[in-house]
Amino acid sequence: MDRYQVRIIPKWHSPAEVAAILGYGLSKVKMKIATGELRSVKDGKYRRILPEWIDEYIHTQIDRQDAA
Repeated sequence: MDRYQVRIIPKWHSPAEVAAILGYGLSKVKMKIATGELRSVKDGKYRRILPEWIDEYIHTQIDRQDAA
């Protein structure tokens, strides 16, 4: 990386970005948000998901699988 380039780390993600991160389709992410399985916040007309909420979702899925 050039010394003058700055890497910007997003503070939150759109549902489309979360779909790419998780390897899901956008409709699946929207359904997870609608059912409350994946936390989000409304910012104007947009939904945003914090990185730690993605981690919480992943850990919940792991815990569910371990409990089964």
